[in-house]
Amino acid sequence: MALSRRVLLGRLAATGAAGVALAAGAGPARAARPAHGGGRRVRTGFDQLAADGYRLLDGRRAGIVTNPTGVTQELRHIVDVMHADDRVRLTAVFGPEHGFRGTAQAGGSEGRYDDPATGLPVYDTYNKSGQALADIFTASGVDTVVFDIQDVGARFYTYIWTLYDCMVAAVLAGKRFVVLDRPNPVTGRSATGPVLDKAYASFVGREPIAQAHGMTVAELALLFNGEFVPQAAGRPVELETVRMTGWRRGDFYDSTRLPWVPPSPNMPTPDTALVYAGTCLFEGTNLSEGRGTTRPFELLGADGIDRRWASAATELDLPGVHFREAYFAPTFSKFQGKTVGGVQLHVHDRAAFDPVRTGIGLLVTAKRVWPGFTWRPDHGIDRLTGSSTVRTMIDAGAGPDEVVAAWQERLKVFRTVRRRYLRYP
Repeated sequence: MALSRRVLLGRLAATGAAGVALAAGAGPARAARPAHGGGRRVRTGFDQLAADGYRLLDGRRAGIVTNPTGVTQELRHIVDVMHADDRVRLTAVFGPEHGFRGTAQAGGSEGRYDDPATGLPVYDTYNKSGQALADIFTASGVDTVVFDIQDVGARFYTYIWTLYDCMVAAVLAGKRFVVLDRPNPVTGRSATGPVLDKAYASFVGREPIAQAHGMTVAELALLFNGEFVPQAAGRPVELETVRMTGWRRGDFYDSTRLPWVPPSPNMPTPDTALVYAGTCLFEGTNLSEGRGTTRPFELLGADGIDRRWASAATELDLPGVHFREAYFAPTFSKFQGKTVGGVQLHVHDRAAFDPVRTGIGLLVTAKRVWPGFTWRPDHGIDRLTGSSTVRTMIDAGAGPDEVVAAWQERLKVFRTVRRRYLRYP
């Protein structure tokens, strides 16, 4: 009887579970790209785990840290798939920021509840770390924690720190840890941007990695376990990583033939991820970063900005990107319901585009052309960039090239460390 109930719930979840959809408006002209069916077929870590008959989870009571991005090629959620499969003892789900089913906005989660589709207990991990998170793992009764969430390649995107916090907590709770890999959607070609100073550590950056790290979540897990977890927890976690097949470091997401599910409510497309590592810095200012529009992080602006900003940004001659004078009215967040002026980024050469340098150039020019420019009073920009250097240099009148030059030495050191943990050609 229990078997038929699980199978039935799995089928109901596959056919009736509703995801959170985001409507994206008509976007800017883009460079030609492969169609969804082009390129090599990438098989994710979960694909590999399932193809191997869930051998890594054999005889284990498993709990999984995931969100709406944990889907198969056919867009079935992996929790629904695993729950319906007798080869897996899936006993708990752990939800990160935005929640397991993805219903919460930035800075929110879904709390503790039982998943209606599977009946599994869903525990809230958001803003929990250390012993408090270890206690959740202990209370759940699992002996293996699995992680499967799509990242976007930026240090301040919180899912990678959920990964880190869960690894530390797994050590404290005596749990095994398995990471199922997914692509870095903006490629893994290189690391760029400033490296975090530990004095500025927060949930948007726990440890000293680059602002655009150029790694997959499994590679990050290996780096965390080799460099940081032992200091935080006393020893490394018992870690297994399940690699993808078919993914290469130079691949953008649209060449993977994988479906895109928004990892968070304001990450609607891979184009958003492409610019995010640079334009998310505007969260540390009084300008809108485009939340409440159909092009978050591609549209930036504020009340009182006019065409001069787009002109000043264009004069920087930044590679791979054009800037268009734009006007928009956010439906929520900063300037809700008010028409503001600013710019829209149009990336025309993804290979040449540097999102972090572009973000710095936009901060410099915004401050120069708009007298109303201010940093957020809590100096959130310092947590995003990983130190006070960017803020103080821009305030002192430094140009983009001077600011970028200031972080090169620490970035070089991080790149050397990073190379030891890369697993894809």
